[in-house]
Amino acid sequence: MTSDTPVWALRPGRPADIEPIAELRAEVMRADLVRLGRYDEHRVRQRLRDTFSTRYTSVVEVGGALAGCVTVRPDERDGSGGRLLEHFYLSPAYQGRGLGTAVLRHVLARADAARVPVRLVVVQGSAARRLYERHGFTVEAQDPVDVHLLRPVSPGG
Repeated sequence: MTSDTPVWALRPGRPADIEPIAELRAEVMRADLVRLGRYDEHRVRQRLRDTFSTRYTSVVEVGGALAGCVTVRPDERDGSGGRLLEHFYLSPAYQGRGLGTAVLRHVLARADAARVPVRLVVVQGSAARRLYERHGFTVEAQDPVDVHLLRPVSPGG
C-alpha cells in the first residue's frame, strides 16, 4: 500500500448496489469495449445485472462511499475448489493509487488460506492485466476478445 492509497473497507453487496455497480461497470469497461468494437450501452450493464450476487459480491468503500466492487465465487468448472474473480471494478478516481492492489491482495490471501487457485477473465488490451500478472496470474487461454488468467495455489499460502 502506498501513502496515496485511501483507507478502504469491504462490505457485503446488497440488492440496492446493483444499479450503481452496473453504472460503474459501464464507465470502467467503456474504453476497452469500444476499442474492441464490443460496447453496447444496454449489454454492458445487463451482464452485471444478470450475474450480480449479494452472496459473493463485496463493495469497496472509501469514506463510506462506493469506490468499487469485487465478486469472488466458487469456480465449479474443474472441481479444484478454486475461486472465480469477477466484476472487479474501481471508480476511475481511485485507480492508480494502490487500492486495486490492496483489494486484490486481500482476495488472494483468502484464496491462499483456503489453498485454492483463482481464475479470472480480462478483455484483450486491458490495463488491469498487468495488475493480475504482477500477482502471479498467467495466461491459461485467450481469444480475440478475452484473456483467461489463472493464479495457481500459492506455494507459500
